Amino acid sequence: MATTSITIGAPSTFAPDLWSDHGLQTASTHGTVVTALAPQGTVRLVLADEALGTCAAVTARIDTVVTVRLDVPLGDAVGYWHPNAGSDRTLPADWSPWRHVSLVESAPAGCLYDTAGRALLAFATDRTVALTGVRFGVSEEHKRFGVWLRLPLTAGETYRIRLLPPGGTVAGTLRALRRWFAALPGGEPMPTPEFGRTPVYSTWYSFTQDVCAADVEREAALAAELGFGQLFLDDGWQRYGSGRGYSGCGDWRPDPDKFPDLRTHVETVHALGLRQVLWIAPLLLGERSDVFPWLSRFATHWSPTLECWILDPRHVEVRDHVLRTCLQLVDEFGLDGLKADFLDEAMVYAGTRGTQDSARDGYLPDVGAALAAMLTDLREGLRDRRGDEFVIELRQRYTGPAMTAFGNLLRANDCPADAVANRVRTLDIALLAPGGTVHSDMLMWDPQADADVVARQFHGALHAVPQISARLAELPDAHRDALAFWLSTWRALRPTLLSGHYEPGRPDQLYPQVIATGDDRCVITCFVDRIVPLCPDLRQVSLINATSAHQLFLDLDAPWTVHLSPHDAQGRAQAPLIRELTPGLNTVDVPPGGLCHLREAAELT
Repeated sequence: MATTSITIGAPSTFAPDLWSDHGLQTASTHGTVVTALAPQGTVRLVLADEALGTCAAVTARIDTVVTVRLDVPLGDAVGYWHPNAGSDRTLPADWSPWRHVSLVESAPAGCLYDTAGRALLAFATDRTVALTGVRFGVSEEHKRFGVWLRLPLTAGETYRIRLLPPGGTVAGTLRALRRWFAALPGGEPMPTPEFGRTPVYSTWYSFTQDVCAADVEREAALAAELGFGQLFLDDGWQRYGSGRGYSGCGDWRPDPDKFPDLRTHVETVHALGLRQVLWIAPLLLGERSDVFPWLSRFATHWSPTLECWILDPRHVEVRDHVLRTCLQLVDEFGLDGLKADFLDEAMVYAGTRGTQDSARDGYLPDVGAALAAMLTDLREGLRDRRGDEFVIELRQRYTGPAMTAFGNLLRANDCPADAVANRVRTLDIALLAPGGTVHSDMLMWDPQADADVVARQFHGALHAVPQISARLAELPDAHRDALAFWLSTWRALRPTLLSGHYEPGRPDQLYPQVIATGDDRCVITCFVDRIVPLCPDLRQVSLINATSAHQLFLDLDAPWTVHLSPHDAQGRAQAPLIRELTPGLNTVDVPPGGLCHLREAAELT
């Protein structure tokens, strides 16, 4: 979540009366107190128990701005999860800044949890598109944890908050909330075609903007041999796409030197068996573009970081330009999808006035509503052309539950060579997103390092579709062998890794041990030295040792005779053996960064 001041009347510093309940409407459910902080008679608060928790409904009697407080005793709380928590995973104070959530900025949901990883307060709201102000933290005076939600309501409008009973795991609680998100009007997720769940070769970290057709086609041929299913042509394919700046964005035409015939290039990639997706940042407008003279009036914010202007999607002219440009790219070059980047830059216009009268036809005053309209048109335009055989990739911070109606690939934010961040970010997305397929940030590593680094990078992407961005033609043989092994392992375990039921542990501990189960298989990934609970009822278990230790400790409640098939981090098979595992603690040798498959020994006789 961004920490800038919100623009709907919330104070920029803490106000003690935010903990007041004098003369206000208050109700409680399962230990959570709900308070409507609004002038007497302006709103009505009603709580109702339903099949999935409790619904707190706040209905405005007149046009007003309301703040709703949710608060619980601190108890044994240790962390607060929210979609854009990033590295901020412990307990903030209640004087922390106001933040905002909207369609392209986080999501209106959160979960306070204790040392056992059990939820103390878990909520979501139905305001997934329009701007909501959010603040949360610990009260020094009251020894309670509070969440404040601030928003405007028109007369007769109802704001709904879903509150779940405490006691469930963080993952289980968020899964319940994501089912509720999916059932909201307009919340049905886009389907994901099968190719969207295949490994991706990305050009970004391997080439950055120094990319051309011949180099990409060479990499595509090697990627196809390794079992990739998609190629993402990232930033740099377009005119003026060099130097990391975006002064030429807006026309979205191929660079004639790098890609003199983009259509033929895409056909070449298709002939290798790969689908091709193209990067585009449709709301960036550079002064060197041909469209700048007539679109510049709709781009009043200059980004010094991106070195370009940001188009304001509230204007129908901007939305029409984006739709026309995106559909033309897909039609003209035969693309299988688009990677839509920098959509969250539009939030600079949240709460501001546009450059034209809001009464003008087609102008939408709320940025979230405008982006929803723009993305709806794009989705339907692509669906008219491709049915459901197309993909739209979205990137954190706009991978919230409402966005799964507009994008079916949800990618972790950039974290080059940071396997821990990749693990945390992909799991954060998957915990709340009701649909779509989670993609990792692109994996990159030092080509001069030991080949075990390939495994360590891959471990961070195990519970997502891995994207690889290394120059395959230049990889040492040991790196290529390690990459081939982990790709083949991921494909074999994919049903459990992507679609199984998983428990990753506490968010503030960065998800130390992920246990995924599906059908008769269990995949357990240990990122720290921790005892592995094992149930012999499972017929197949894959233990992934993402630590530097040489063995894992297993805890069984019944004896189990198993066949062990270990591999080291580079995929080299170790001597298999049969072991009698006894109730209680057992040790199993698993090479650092490697894995071991366990199967019921009786099945092999």
